[in-house]
Amino acid sequence: MGNVRSVYNALKYSGAKPVIANYPSEVKGDKIIIPGVGAFGEGMKNLNPFIPKIRQFVATNTPILGICLGLQMFFEESEEAPKVEGLRLLKGKIIKIRTKLKLPQIGWNYLKIRKENCPLFKDIDNGYVYFVHSYHALPEEDIVVATTDHGTEINASIWKNQLFGTQFHLEKSGRMGLQILKNFVEL
Repeated sequence: MGNVRSVYNALKYSGAKPVIANYPSEVKGDKIIIPGVGAFGEGMKNLNPFIPKIRQFVATNTPILGICLGLQMFFEESEEAPKVEGLRLLKGKIIKIRTKLKLPQIGWNYLKIRKENCPLFKDIDNGYVYFVHSYHALPEEDIVVATTDHGTEINASIWKNQLFGTQFHLEKSGRMGLQILKNFVEL
């Protein structure tokens, strides 16, 4: 939803040969990226036909990257759509950002890398990345690799095994976003 073409172009720029899958039968390759802009409920509805294919890739330890809503759908549930089940690939839920600042958070914000051993952040220092969101992940496991601040600490990136996620938009985050995409492509 929303940012598919931008992610596609950023991947091509990074040297990848991306394919946009409109149907589950078109999902092929050695990695999957689940981009997303929009609401959790609608995102899960659109992703529904692809769920068996995603689970197949999870079972074979294929690297999967969720961007923004794509990251959120990895989790069990979201406050944004309480009756909609997420992919349940990660334990935890998506909560509305508890802040007195304006939501959605739109624009550049400083990213603090917490776990430098995450392959996504190879050769990357703290810096500014681009956000558009009102919700963020609250995992039940120690999988947060980067945070940001918007009147409160926000979990901005996660990593567990072959699952990677960024709450920020890589395709809109300049050189830093392109390097993170390149790092994912080179896994």
